[in-house]
Amino acid sequence: MSDEDYMRKAITEAQQAAEEDEIPIGAIVTCRGRIIARTHNLTETLHDVTAHAEMQAITAAANALGGKYLQDCTMYVTVEPCPMCAGALGWAQIARIVYGTKDEKRGYTTYAPKALHPKTEVCSGVLDDDCRSLMQDFFQKKR
Repeated sequence: MSDEDYMRKAITEAQQAAEEDEIPIGAIVTCRGRIIARTHNLTETLHDVTAHAEMQAITAAANALGGKYLQDCTMYVTVEPCPMCAGALGWAQIARIVYGTKDEKRGYTTYAPKALHPKTEVCSGVLDDDCRSLMQDFFQKKR
């Protein structure tokens, strides 16, 4: 499967988040071509500001692998990770992050560009328009 195929699966998670009145961010983690985690934001549901899609995905992936390091894994996430999530991804030593749209207000590239592990590869802009539209539509309905 391609990066676009996996990102579509992350978008499905983001759509589920929106249906649950969560900020529509979805994430999946793959390891050696297999999906090992599928998650979305749960901050409202869990009343937990740390329950971002990426944090949920790190925990699920680590549990699936039976270890804390994600060195053979790729995370696909619809929106650029925040500094907290980037820091956690750095500690998890994830091999690759693919994200859809940039987070102009809270993205790690603005506030913590060195938070990731030095060997982590980053690919941005995958299905950017689709990911951005999800966020814009969600917040437009909130206003």
